[in-house]
Amino acid sequence: MPKMSSDPAAPLRRTTLHGPAMGTRWSATVDADKTVDLAVLQQDLAAAVEQVDEQMSPWKPDSDLMRLNRAPLDAWVDLPAEILEVLDCALDVHRLSAGAFDPCVGALVNAWGFGAVRDAPDAQAIRAARQTRPHATQGHLELDRPSGRARKRATLQLDLCGIAKGYAVDRMAHVLQQHGVRHALAALDGELRAVGGQASGEPWAVALERPEPGRRAVHGVIELEDLAVATSGDYRRYLEVGDARLAHTMDARRCAPVNNAVASVTVLARTCMHADAWATALLVAGPDEGLAMAQRMGLDAMFLLRRTEGLMEVGLGRFGRSSGTTPSERPIPG
Repeated sequence: MPKMSSDPAAPLRRTTLHGPAMGTRWSATVDADKTVDLAVLQQDLAAAVEQVDEQMSPWKPDSDLMRLNRAPLDAWVDLPAEILEVLDCALDVHRLSAGAFDPCVGALVNAWGFGAVRDAPDAQAIRAARQTRPHATQGHLELDRPSGRARKRATLQLDLCGIAKGYAVDRMAHVLQQHGVRHALAALDGELRAVGGQASGEPWAVALERPEPGRRAVHGVIELEDLAVATSGDYRRYLEVGDARLAHTMDARRCAPVNNAVASVTVLARTCMHADAWATALLVAGPDEGLAMAQRMGLDAMFLLRRTEGLMEVGLGRFGRSSGTTPSERPIPG
């Protein structure tokens, strides 16, 4: 059992825990007192992220996700509560985003060379994925959360890469809270969630990346306290095919990699799962539809758009620079 802190006046120590997971690394910056067993906390955080990977990885043939992908049509598949929670959220965001976020892009991901099957686009596989893809995801995946099961009603291949890392960060936050930690910042790749603020009383400062391929640069800094943030972009993971650069995020409506003027989208939300899914949805939706969608949903979102004159920042909600819901725009110096 994790040790719980009972003395709010006990001196706190700053510690950073980290480890490999899901093709990247997780980390947790923690302000905790001496009653917190950091070795056990490290193990529990690693186990939480590993559990998400074991359940939802499209790269592991024995994951729960891949069991569901291999299952015959109309056959109920018993699944853990965690993956059912993520699938439920994925279908909800799919509906609210008019299909911009789609968890049923697994065949497209593999066909275009971003999955475990191949490392380059395959024209025949792309044609096959387009032909077999159901016209709508809604109704083709049925969840029975009370009974812990799901079934496919049409041929489809699920991929949760646009939401699973955010959920893993939420699981890390839950573990931190179970250990009595009240001041921490959990991170996995570009997804982060703050548990409270820093012990000093200040919020956690998080750097936002400038969307430049092959180079790490800071675009700006945001402050988090009991809040999550996720960023999706087209500049970090991509394939170069001839003169074309193909982003790894799939636009299911076009059956092709996302290709629009959005360089990146950052979203704030109470859970990292929602921030992750909506950042993906807005990236796919593009500058016009995406901005309208973010306004309609009341999202706190920041778009970095590629314009002829250079990068343009467009902010909504807490990212806005003016009152009201009208997006605020400003050019970004080169």
